[in-house]
Amino acid sequence: MVLLLIVLGIVVVVALMVVGMYNGLVQMRVSFQNAWSQIDVQLKRRHDLIPNLVETAKGYMSHERGTLESVTKARQMAVDASSIKDKLAAENALTSTLRSLMAVAENYPNLKADQTMLRLQEELTTTENKIGFARQYYNDEVGRYNTAIQTFPNSIIAGQFAFKPAEFFQLEDAAERNAPQVKF
Repeated sequence: MVLLLIVLGIVVVVALMVVGMYNGLVQMRVSFQNAWSQIDVQLKRRHDLIPNLVETAKGYMSHERGTLESVTKARQMAVDASSIKDKLAAENALTSTLRSLMAVAENYPNLKADQTMLRLQEELTTTENKIGFARQYYNDEVGRYNTAIQTFPNSIIAGQFAFKPAEFFQLEDAAERNAPQVKF
């Protein structure tokens, strides 16, 4: 009878450990998913600013139609992207086209002095900073989660319950590691 109680006690302790590890992994997964949502919020804000930026620039840059259309197309691709990998590629393309727009806009002194454009520039710069912080937080959470599912004994639980490693939000082009320089 004592042996049965010892075995039962060990089974209960192991079961509690498994439940605790499983719940910890779930909490970490929810945490990095929440971090991704924070990036999404900032990207949405960025996407909402771009049409206003393009509209303001249109009046001054009528013969730069190709640049404006590129920004609009890149924005739509970024809005339509669904997976993290697709969003990353689309956001990288959007950043490049925004840089092109800003470079072309520097040739228009009236546009550089326009109050609406100056306000949009400030909002875009603030948003880019927020995106950077959100990416950093997301990557921190993904790092914690990926470490947890790969270390023993969590790796056993993670394997049994199909916890998969999460993708880091990384820039593919080294030139895109800096926020776009917006100068008007």
